[in-house]
Amino acid sequence: MAKFSGIPLAAVEFYEQLAVNNSKVWWAEHKDIYETNVRTPLEELLAELESEFGVAHIYRPYRDVRFSKEKTPYKDHQGALIGVEDSIGYYVQISAQGLYVGGGWYAASSLQTQRYREAIDSPIVATFEPALKKALKAGLELGDDLMKTKPRGVADDHPHLELLRRKNVLLSHQFGTPTWLDTRTTLTKVRSTWRALTPLVEWLADHVGPADSGIPTEPE
Repeated sequence: MAKFSGIPLAAVEFYEQLAVNNSKVWWAEHKDIYETNVRTPLEELLAELESEFGVAHIYRPYRDVRFSKEKTPYKDHQGALIGVEDSIGYYVQISAQGLYVGGGWYAASSLQTQRYREAIDSPIVATFEPALKKALKAGLELGDDLMKTKPRGVADDHPHLELLRRKNVLLSHQFGTPTWLDTRTTLTKVRSTWRALTPLVEWLADHVGPADSGIPTEPE
């Protein structure tokens, strides 16, 4: 495989055009642009990160419209996940908004939620907090997917109430379309972002663990 040289701006332009031409006919006419400017650079990027983070799964570009009211056939982004555990791992995405990088725990099963709350409501939380702070210090933003109230039986004055209200622990950074996007600096940025997330991802893998059943969904 060729050495990664950056994400071409043509990849962003491809998704800008797809937004107004989301049809099988248009896709067939522009599939070579997708393969050359979106999928291939992403494969090259992930190949260079594999030795440190693991093997990535590149999601299919097609939407499952069987049970959706939205019938456009193609996703408005191309994402890839390096899974460490069910719904826990490192994520990268290219879309009309540019480069998006993140990771963490993004789709909870009931058993995962139970394990997470038990860990937060125990001395183990002392190892969670510095891992979270490292990611935040690196410029990642913590998602705001919280319960409207609080878990049953948790006191209003619990010292970690906000953490216990979390439905997931997903952090991300939207880089957009910086001047370095089509250079190898993209590799450096993705690597450094994932490294900042590593302590948190490892904590989640250890203490949240696998889902009780089912296949992880793609991060939104």
